[in-house]
Parts: sequence; structure tokens; C-alpha cells
Amino acid sequence: MLTLNVNAKSRQYKINIKRGILEKLGDHIKLLYKGKRLLVITDTNVSRLYKEKIDRTLSEYFKVDFIEVEPGESSKSFKTMEICCEKLAQLNITRSDLIVAFGGGVVGDLAGFISATYLRGVDFIQVPTTLLSQVDSSVGGKVAINLESGKNLVGNFYQPKAVFIDPDLLSTLDEKYFSDGMAEVIKYGCIRDEKLFNNLKECTDINKIIEEIIYTCCEIKADVVGEDELDKGIRMILNFGHTIGHGIEKVFDYKKYSHGEAVAIGMYVISKNSEKLGLTKMGTADEIKNLLEKYNLSYELPVVEEKNLIDAIKKDKKRTGEYLKIILLKEIGNCYIKKIKSDEIKNYI
Repeated sequence: MLTLNVNAKSRQYKINIKRGILEKLGDHIKLLYKGKRLLVITDTNVSRLYKEKIDRTLSEYFKVDFIEVEPGESSKSFKTMEICCEKLAQLNITRSDLIVAFGGGVVGDLAGFISATYLRGVDFIQVPTTLLSQVDSSVGGKVAINLESGKNLVGNFYQPKAVFIDPDLLSTLDEKYFSDGMAEVIKYGCIRDEKLFNNLKECTDINKIIEEIIYTCCEIKADVVGEDELDKGIRMILNFGHTIGHGIEKVFDYKKYSHGEAVAIGMYVISKNSEKLGLTKMGTADEIKNLLEKYNLSYELPVVEEKNLIDAIKKDKKRTGEYLKIILLKEIGNCYIKKIKSDEIKNYI
């Protein structure tokens, strides 16, 4: 088993990566949780595939209840959160119990935010089931729901008690959603690890090195979170491609583009334009484009009303007053934070 430590100021915990770890999840949880009750929050797709398996391993040691939500961004809402919290109340969940977030990024964000707020805090663990959640969203404690006005605008920083990653769960992932996660993997190579970026270029069978890839991405994120848990400084680099990406998701009502697809476009578009401004090494955008194409990701900005996109981008959480902090590359593996006036974002899209 590959293990990493996340040394956030609010909590220290382990990321555990192992093929087949789901089969023994109950054994692992028993080592870090002495209570008797677990509440698993998942979505209907994951439940259909894995509910019997996870119930079997957890029920050896715990009384287990399940809450299932619909898959997709629409579940990251106050409405879904309220329904879930009412169910927690009906089940008499207490602060001494443990919540298990078992699903992709949507489930992790939703279950994490419920954990952070219900009874002012219930411990939870992350068991991510998609590549995107395994390499990124399950680690670091960012939990949130969406508003009509934008993505992740209501949330908290609330670290899990542990993260358990089973790469075997990716075998049932649709190709579209595997590519979705590869956008975040490529992001890590862009911002911090040229070797990872080059390995992705040269790789002929991604599944053979998937554990190494997950470990590398989680290691980068754990280091950054340990240095800046609350996203006030260096942690912002993890949002490379996200400023434009979140805007694209919002403009298309979270229906046409998945998170990874939107981030992929955001990485290429902002790099292409920062090259034109002399802020990024020439040829960097083409390198990103070629790698995105290899992993079946689009890179061109879709036809969109520029004003609508800019308005969506201006709701970005990295905005302070009239200024916006964006993430640019000097070159592959080397990024920086640039503070611009909000109106200047039009130069980067």
C-alpha cells in the first residue's frame, strides 16, 4: 500500500492507495474509528455498482446506513443538502458517528460540506471512485455546494479523517470520465512536475502506471495543502485552468461540459493568451494542446457570449475587490500567481 501524510494545520491524516482496498475497507476504518455507526453518502450510479460490496465489508464491524443522491453537479445544492441533513436527523446521527463519502467529486464535496456543518461538525472519510476525485478533490478539505450564481460559492475547509483510494474502482468508469480526471492529472504536470508531464506524453498504457500517477498528484497536493490549507497563497496554483473552466461550466449550466473538460479548455486558452502577452514560454500552449488531445480532451474555447463568460469568471473565489488572481505558467512544471484587475481577464480568454 502506498501511503502519504497530509499535514494540514487543522488535522493530520493519511492518504492510502491500494488496488482492492475497498474489499478490506472495514478493517482499515476500524483502526482509526472506535464508534459503531457509519453513514455512507453515495450516488445512485456508484450504489448500483458497489453498494453490496461496501456494505459487506463495513457491516462486519459497524451499523451502516446509506443515503443516495442523484449523480451530477445538480446534487451540489442547498436542496439536496437539506434533504440529506433531514435524513441524518431522522437517523439520529450524532457527532460521535462517522460519515463515509463514497463517490466522485460531487459526492465528496456534498458529503464533506454536510459533515462540516451538520451538528457543527461530524468526522468523515473520503473513498473516491473517479480519477478526478482520486487525484484531486478528495484531498485537501475543500468542501462546497453550488449556487445559481456560480460553482462552490458556499463551502468550508474541513479535512477528512482519512482518504482511501482504490484504483480498481476506475475499471467501471466511462472513458469520458476517465478523460475528465486526466485533465487534473495534466494540470499537476503543468504547475509542478515536468517529469509527470513528460511521462504522460510518453506513456502507451496509462493503466499500467495509474497508481504511480495517483500517488504523484496526491503528493503534490498534500505538500501544497500542508503549506497553505486555507487557500490564501500557494494553494491557489491548484486552480490553474479553473478560473476560465468554472466560467465555462457556469455559462453552459453545468450540463455541456464536465469539470475536467472545462478545466482542460481553461488551461490551454489561458496559456495561449499568456504566451501572446509574453508571460509564458512560447510553445507551452501547444504542448498542453497535444497532451489534451492524446487523452481525448477538447482544448478550444467554445462559441460563447464573451460578456456572459466574463461575468461568470468575475464570481471566482480568488477575486478580491476589483482584482483577480490568475494562475499562469512560466513553462511546463513552473507556474506563478498573477494579480490582475478583473476587467483585464478579457485579455486571457
